[in-house]
Amino acid sequence: MKLDAPAISNPPAARNAAKPAETPAPGMRPSRRVTIVEGAGRRLSDQTRLLLRARLRLVSVVIFVGAMLFLIWGVVTGNFPLTTPRGYLSWLHLAMIGTTAWAGVELWRPRLMSWRGLRTAEIGLFGMPALLILGAQYVQMTDPGRITQVRISSGAWSALIFTYAMFVPNPWRRAARIIGTMALAPIVLAIIAHRQAAGGASRFWEELSGNGLLLVLVAGVATYGTHVINALRRQAFEARQLGQYRLRELLGSGGMGDVWLAEHQLLKRPCAIKLIDAGKSADPRAQSRFEREVRATARLSHWNTVEIFDYGRTDEGTFYYVMEYLPGLSLMEIVETHGPLPAERAIYLLRQACCGLREAHAQGLIHRDIKPSNMIAAFRGGLYDVVKVVDFGLVELMSDPVATWNADELFAGSPYFVSPEQALGGAASDARNDIYSLGAVAYYLVTGRPPFEGTKPIKIVIAHAHDPVTPPRQIRPELPADLDAVILRCLAKDPADRFQTVGDLEAALGACGVAAAWTDQSAEAWWQKHEPEAVRKAEALGLA
Repeated sequence: MKLDAPAISNPPAARNAAKPAETPAPGMRPSRRVTIVEGAGRRLSDQTRLLLRARLRLVSVVIFVGAMLFLIWGVVTGNFPLTTPRGYLSWLHLAMIGTTAWAGVELWRPRLMSWRGLRTAEIGLFGMPALLILGAQYVQMTDPGRITQVRISSGAWSALIFTYAMFVPNPWRRAARIIGTMALAPIVLAIIAHRQAAGGASRFWEELSGNGLLLVLVAGVATYGTHVINALRRQAFEARQLGQYRLRELLGSGGMGDVWLAEHQLLKRPCAIKLIDAGKSADPRAQSRFEREVRATARLSHWNTVEIFDYGRTDEGTFYYVMEYLPGLSLMEIVETHGPLPAERAIYLLRQACCGLREAHAQGLIHRDIKPSNMIAAFRGGLYDVVKVVDFGLVELMSDPVATWNADELFAGSPYFVSPEQALGGAASDARNDIYSLGAVAYYLVTGRPPFEGTKPIKIVIAHAHDPVTPPRQIRPELPADLDAVILRCLAKDPADRFQTVGDLEAALGACGVAAAWTDQSAEAWWQKHEPEAVRKAEALGLA
């Protein structure tokens, strides 16, 4: 049964979390805006694509305006024939205007063009002027007595080559191919044109060799300049990444956003980053919940509570916070994959959760969203089955009046593990709210199902408030009677009938007859046998 998406735990192939060396002070302030990178190469590629679009926009405007001015000048002066033998140059000119107009329209659309679209626009914007220059050169070279026009053509090609090198961001190999083609094209065409026309061979080769050498030098300088500019741009990009985070793998998604496995660029240590959905980042209530979660969790230092290291906004305005990365599985994933837990293991895990919540309750913080997906069995400090309580997004101060909560917040949380008082929404929560939810989690761990089931959340919530719960031993008769009694006491409808503190609950669990049966060695053996891939990945990251 799928109860809830895990809050931080990762899919079986990629489980969650390890912390950087430093932790923020309890009164942590949001960090400056940073960039979160999905791999430096990908991020640099995205920036290059944006830069290329901006540059091509400018090129399209310059070429279009220049072509239109020459068109007007040609029409006014009569130098724009369409029907003479050289009229194809005028048609090429019109084709260049049309191509430039098309490229400009595409480039100035709000949506970002694909790489293929941008490269197509690039070819159109620089290819049409190149064809026009080639056409003009061919006419000049086949006209007897105009051999000196070779020099004029080389000047036009030099201008086009430098314009391309200056405006188009390229790796040097691609730049060398394109610029080299531009430099060789007029030389090859000049040789072809000379063979078709009569003229002084010695003078032609003298002019061609001089201008050809000039074009080769221009191409070499332009290619080197492109390489230098590209290297400087990459260095500037890498300098901006210092102190930032690189996203490596999506671990899971929840109601508030996505959780990613990430790496700090300087520390080179894995961490987990929770990115709040862009649509919810603009929602004041979502912002309030996010900041409440971060600040509440940052106040806690217990081994069994997830640690927060940093939070703030990305350059794009998305809220994020950085927490320790927890390689392992959520308790929900363990039960869904491997079935109900032995009583001794359930006790082992629940006692740790109680210890983590004891610190929160001592500070007046009520979790209000205790459920199996918010409890991670992780590898920490060479130990297995280390429980981490996560996702304090619905945390409540005991001193807060109920009136400060809106309806969504009052009824938020999983209906499968909600307490009767939280379901009814009529009274402020206290520690016994979380104790009921812990009892519901315990019920799920040992039976494989929540205390109340159904397809409609409202009916499940009503059942928590009014219906008697089926004792766990009726589902699994082999369960110890003392553990059965502890779970049922946690699930009492009246808070006064429950354990009054998580310390009391932890002591009761520790007093169960099988409490000492599950050990650190038992946990390690289970993980090595049943989840070897998760163990290997944690070991590869240096976390197990």
